[in-house]
Amino acid sequence: MQDISGEIRFQTARSGGKGGQHVNKVETMVEGFWKIESSMLFSSSEKQRLSEKLGNRINDDGELFMKCSESRSQLSNKKTLIKRMNALIGSALIIKKPRIATKATKASKE
Repeated sequence: MQDISGEIRFQTARSGGKGGQHVNKVETMVEGFWKIESSMLFSSSEKQRLSEKLGNRINDDGELFMKCSESRSQLSNKKTLIKRMNALIGSALIIKKPRIATKATKASKE
């Protein structure tokens, strides 16, 4: 499993939720953008598989987009975002085994 944290472009924004007046002046929400095609960590076949499986999360610029605003801390939101992106990419790279059709048993037919 590759760690893509070095290739992610981060952006911050103001986050809603609990925190009172503190929320209105501090940018704690973290948005992460990862350009799949320019990645040096994956082969072309892996990039193709990622583009197919994560198509609904890829924007018009060809970047995988995620955001995190769980915590009131920008640093913890950034760490959470990196973990989520790595987990998402890891699960998208898993190749499913093809199902082998079997015959019904004699007992199940009866």
